[in-house]
Amino acid sequence: MNEQEGECKKATVEVTSGDDKGRKFVEVVQPDAPRQLKEGQGVVVAYAPDAPRDLQYSVTDVNRKVPMTLLAAIFALAVVAVGRLRGVMALVALAVSFAVLTLFILPAILQGSNPLVVAVIGASAIMLAALYLCHGVTARTSVAVVGTLISLLLIGLLGSLFIGWASLSGNTDDNTGLIHGLYPDIDMSGLLLAGIIIGSLGVLDDVTVTQTSAVWELHQADPQMGWRGLYRAGIRIGRDHIASVVNTLVLAYAGAALPLLLLFSIAQSSVGTVANSELVAEEIVRTLVGSIGLVASVPVTTVLAALVVSADRPGARTSSSTAAAPARTGRGRRRKA
Repeated sequence: MNEQEGECKKATVEVTSGDDKGRKFVEVVQPDAPRQLKEGQGVVVAYAPDAPRDLQYSVTDVNRKVPMTLLAAIFALAVVAVGRLRGVMALVALAVSFAVLTLFILPAILQGSNPLVVAVIGASAIMLAALYLCHGVTARTSVAVVGTLISLLLIGLLGSLFIGWASLSGNTDDNTGLIHGLYPDIDMSGLLLAGIIIGSLGVLDDVTVTQTSAVWELHQADPQMGWRGLYRAGIRIGRDHIASVVNTLVLAYAGAALPLLLLFSIAQSSVGTVANSELVAEEIVRTLVGSIGLVASVPVTTVLAALVVSADRPGARTSSSTAAAPARTGRGRRRKA
């Protein structure tokens, strides 16, 4: 790279793939540009065949494949090192989730299907694959599946109600505006609701599996405990869990919307004005609807787990075998004459 007139820089870029492999062109880099090129750095270029030859190629982005691949490898190694076989199954479930998202959910929405229906079907498939692959096909896992489905249904109903009531269009930024311009038939408010459902699924899995496991462990510790006792003990564990999970969800959404909140802070807008804007109202609805679904999943999953596991109590079998014992040993001793 060479400086040009003390202000701009000229970068000589070589094309390394395609029909023009080996061709070089010059890219002018402004001194105040957010992305400054470095010598030897890989870049992504765009090709405009109708432009003059010197302007056919231009740099559009930096090539990040190496650091992204390395980070993914570190993540996979960490999961397998700690989780071992279950960690491997978690990675398989993650691959299935990605496949469902890219091969089913996104194409179906682009083809004009109802985003809500697509999201519910896709989320259900992801949930079934993730739970059964990671935790096995057991009654415990099935209870977590049912609890997650009920909570997803509640999230869908509440999301649909409040998105309509708050008149949220789902078309609030450049990305959604571009999607609406390219595919005007897509229901943007439905797309917003689909995002809420899919975004809540991962945390829901965590809550329902944890609650189900807690009830099962309580049953193993005291097999004679009835379903009411199991529910009361399990719900106490759930209250501690839900307090941290809801905070995690709120902070996750707040972190994603941090640049937007910073803009409102710079403008010195009041809290009411900020909350009433569609951009922030969309995040509020997303956060609160997802949190309500999480809160509801605790009692729902706990009562389901308590009912299922208490039906297998050993007390009933013990009483029936005790009642039958005299019939097998009731001959008594024979007296001598």
